[in-house]
Amino acid sequence: MTQQQIEKDKFKIVGGNHEATEKLTDKSASFWKEVFIRFSHNKMAIFGLIALIVIVLMATFVPMFSQYHYSDQLGAYNAPPSSEFWFGTDDLGRDIFVRVWAGARISLFIGFAAAIIDLFIGVLWGSISGLAGGRVDNIMMRIADVLTAVPYLLVVIVLLVVLEQGVIPMIIALSITGWINMARIVRGEVLSIKNQEYVLAARTLGARTGHLILKHLVPNALGAILVSMTLTVPTAIFTESFLSYLGLGVPAPQASWGTMASEGNGAIANAPWRLIFPALFISLTIFAFNAIGDGLRDALDPKLRK
Repeated sequence: MTQQQIEKDKFKIVGGNHEATEKLTDKSASFWKEVFIRFSHNKMAIFGLIALIVIVLMATFVPMFSQYHYSDQLGAYNAPPSSEFWFGTDDLGRDIFVRVWAGARISLFIGFAAAIIDLFIGVLWGSISGLAGGRVDNIMMRIADVLTAVPYLLVVIVLLVVLEQGVIPMIIALSITGWINMARIVRGEVLSIKNQEYVLAARTLGARTGHLILKHLVPNALGAILVSMTLTVPTAIFTESFLSYLGLGVPAPQASWGTMASEGNGAIANAPWRLIFPALFISLTIFAFNAIGDGLRDALDPKLRK
């Protein structure tokens, strides 16, 4: 019997499910698809993501559509929460509900802006240091070590005392040394992948340093960068709140969560809602970011890397 005479139905899969076998031959899921699937199975991470989205939406739209401005003095002084004033009022008769979400804009903006600056400087510094290696790497990391030796909060406080109070000075102060941790993380990732075959091949073909960083090194370090970002933002928000609590935050009549907590602390006995609500949303936001970060860290299990 020749090969042409062999009928196709003689070739059948024996002892297995044909459809299941076909699924096994499908193209395997990408790394980021697997990350998404693992992340979506983490209930705390999903809760944190939903909570963060709600907070961002409320901060965006409540001050926009509220009948009151955050600085309006409505005449109801230290009024408790009610159907008219959901979060009560402060000692000047201002609606705390509106002020909480107006303050959320400032606190979130400072946190995200400081994190983006830290991301840009840290990724650039860490990538160049790790890729260059040798003396360049040694000098760059010693500079980072010197900056780290100075207490972070001390640097921020001194800068805020020298600079005038405001959102931009706060962001600048938080970013002076905040990028160092990101730089170290990126440097470590670059050191671990810069000798991979595809990177060496690109260098052999004459790829420039910028091309290597953007096309090969940063994308492969993206997981560690994302996890670090989820920790950088809440750190900046907490630091801003702490500094505002000390009186170094945004000037009146603007309000951040930290300034509201500072104002409410003195009225804790008679009007506890003035402290409870800003403190609640500071805590919830930090928890949300930490939950997202933990979820990403679990989803980016190195065992899944291909």
